[in-house]
Parts: sequence; C-alpha cells; structure tokens
Amino acid sequence: MGSYTVTCVERDVRHILSISDLVAFQSFLRLVAARSAQLLNLSALSADAGITHNTARAWFSALEAGYVAFRLPPLHANVTKRLVKTPKAHFYDSGLLCYLLGIREPEQLRHHPLRGAIFETWVVSEIVKARVHRGLPPSLSFYRDRKGAEVDLVLDRGDTLVAVETRSGQTVSAEFLSALARFQVSIGQAVQPKEVESVLVYGGDRPEHRSAARVVPWN
Repeated sequence: MGSYTVTCVERDVRHILSISDLVAFQSFLRLVAARSAQLLNLSALSADAGITHNTARAWFSALEAGYVAFRLPPLHANVTKRLVKTPKAHFYDSGLLCYLLGIREPEQLRHHPLRGAIFETWVVSEIVKARVHRGLPPSLSFYRDRKGAEVDLVLDRGDTLVAVETRSGQTVSAEFLSALARFQVSIGQAVQPKEVESVLVYGGDRPEHRSAARVVPWN
C-alpha cells in the first residue's frame, strides 16, 4: 500500500492537476481518509488542510478521476424536503483507506475509533464494484434527514428501494435495525411511496431472517 500510494496516488493523481506541494497533498489525502463515510464538507476540509476551498474541490475531483475516492449522493426524490443535500465521501479500496489511517495490523482495526466508518465504506464500495462489474448503473444513494436519522446505502430498483444499514458489531441488536424502521416510515409518507427491502450487513458470521430486515454477515 505504501508503494501504491507513492506511485498511483502521490505521483499520478498529482500529475492530473500538476500539484507541486506534495506535503499539502499528503495531508489532504489523509484528512479525506479520516472523513470516509462522512458528509463531504469541503469548507471544513480545506480549512484543516490549509488550502483554499477551490483547491480542495479540485483535489478531491482528482481523487475521483484516479478512482481513489468517490461521492455517494443523498437520496432526494419525493421523500421529504428535510433531507440533507451533501454527498458522502467514500474510498474504493478499504485497504488503502486503512493504510492512510495508519492501520497496519488487523488488531489495530478491531479497536480503531473509525472501525464503523471503515466497515461502512467497505460495504458500500463492494456493492458499487459489484454493480459496475455487472454492467449496471450504480443507482445508489444514502438517506439522512436533518434530525440525524440515516441509512447508509439505498439502491433504487425502480419500484423497490433496497435499504442497507451497516454495523461492524458481531452481535445484532435492536438498535442496529431502528434506522431501517424509521426509513420505512419515511418512505411510506413520500409523495410516491415505494416498497422497501431492508438489509443489515454486520460484522458477525450468521445470516438471519428477521421481520424487520434480512441480516447478512460481512463474509
């Protein structure tokens, strides 16, 4: 991952925009990694990196062009006007994400404060790649209202929405399913409600079929 970062990220991505300040770009890259699975706030990101807002926007676009990171758009249509309008940032490669966060061993990941965000990014990126490899459009978004209710991934299949919640914990609790239940209620109040299929992807190893959702183990 160190060699990949130097060759493909620091050299090739920098070349896209002729970035001369390697130290600033390295700092920016690690700050983006620390924000994976979070709302992409370019103003805060640029302030922390010590660069302008326009530079942060251009540098993140370069990461997208290099297939390092991507934006997951928020769900909009016909649900409610109280939804956030800011996309989330995600990495395509969770191994690279861990490397940039200083994670070198599995044991570090087990106890890392960003374990949940890393797990979410891994699930989202695997679904994105699976659809692309099948020649399908992503048709993916996430749901979050201004009160903080959130579902990590929503797949639009036309007449059906697949709501995916991710939890890195190894034991399923009622809390894991609460966001999916709230999403069901919100969609039921939409102008054009759709059927919702709820899925929980978690860090355990047992598949389950519950009334609230289909529970899928990480593996």
